[in-house]
Amino acid sequence: MRVAPLKALYFTQFLSAFADNMIIFIVLAIMRQENYPGFYIGLVQSAFLLAYVVCAPFVGPFADRNAKSYVLLIGNIVKAAGILLLMTGISPVFSYLVVGIGAVTYSPAKYGILPELTDTKDALLRANGKIEGYTIFAILAGSVAGGMLAEYSLFWSMAVCIGLYLISMAGTLAIPRMPGNSSLRYSRALSDFISDVKLFFSNPKCRFSLVGTCSFWMSSTVLRFAFIAWIPLMFGITSLDKISMLVAVTGVGIIIGSLATPYLIPAHKYYRSYLYGLMMALIVIASIFVSNLYLIIAVLMAIGFMGGAFIVPMNTVLQDEGHRISGTGKAVAVQNFVNNTMMLLGMGIYTGATRAEVNAPVSIATVGIVLLGFVLYLHFLKKKLPSSEEPLTESTYSS
Repeated sequence: MRVAPLKALYFTQFLSAFADNMIIFIVLAIMRQENYPGFYIGLVQSAFLLAYVVCAPFVGPFADRNAKSYVLLIGNIVKAAGILLLMTGISPVFSYLVVGIGAVTYSPAKYGILPELTDTKDALLRANGKIEGYTIFAILAGSVAGGMLAEYSLFWSMAVCIGLYLISMAGTLAIPRMPGNSSLRYSRALSDFISDVKLFFSNPKCRFSLVGTCSFWMSSTVLRFAFIAWIPLMFGITSLDKISMLVAVTGVGIIIGSLATPYLIPAHKYYRSYLYGLMMALIVIASIFVSNLYLIIAVLMAIGFMGGAFIVPMNTVLQDEGHRISGTGKAVAVQNFVNNTMMLLGMGIYTGATRAEVNAPVSIATVGIVLLGFVLYLHFLKKKLPSSEEPLTESTYSS
């Protein structure tokens, strides 16, 4: 395992994700300042997710064709450009769309480089846990910093974002530039992508992972905005910095869950992760009955912990199988497409529900019930997986 490049990757990813998660609270501050309607935040987030869905067929080949450290650099440049647009007064929807294009470019390389920097499946699992932990820590810190800085100064909050992207770009220089597969052709990107989607869904392990990750990210994305709407109503907290701190508690739980995953779920028993998804769904449903501020902090942390233990094994098995059958960049691109299509659907429904004045507790409970349905489907899929003790490197395809 290449320790120094991994540390550089964690550093680069942390700063980039930190800046990514400042932006949403900056947009919330802009909305408040310019009196945008409440549902507008759903449109902003949907623009970001749309970039993932539309660009998915092309960013996988781009990540696999080029050195992944170079792809990380390009992704950060595009994200910084999106912040510059926001600073010049361009619509938050369009600006965040550009940030999304940078993020979807960045993502396959972030995960796709892990198998290149690790030597064993357990090392890959540990690296996944760490990068997920650093990412969620960045979400936590970036959300809090975004809320605090946006309250202080919109200009300086955006300037800090750009500065973080620049430092993250510098960090990519410490990651080796391993050559990609130059034989890949972009002209076949769309047809190849459709074939890749079919390939991954025909693989029992990949299908299990894709269903798990899309259910997690759809639920997490909608819950984030639902809790942002619910906290002021339930607890009378209206300042962005305090709301961001409360929402970030979930991130603390995910960090702990992500880092604990290698001790809770061995790599060859990844399928057990669905049990943590089950507990996450039940706690989400129960959360709407909590009216004590200190208790809701514990509940949010528990939701995050279960989510961390749920998602890390799913990512690991997909990267391992994807690296073997078609390239990790393509695997992560398919995962991004599936995840963000479901997230876009979830945010579309949530935005419509907000416009129709459906209250936040109903939205939260609905998310929990939907997640529960996905987890029960995972239980069904588990029965079709290869032998429970089968190593990750052995795979069986369904017809």
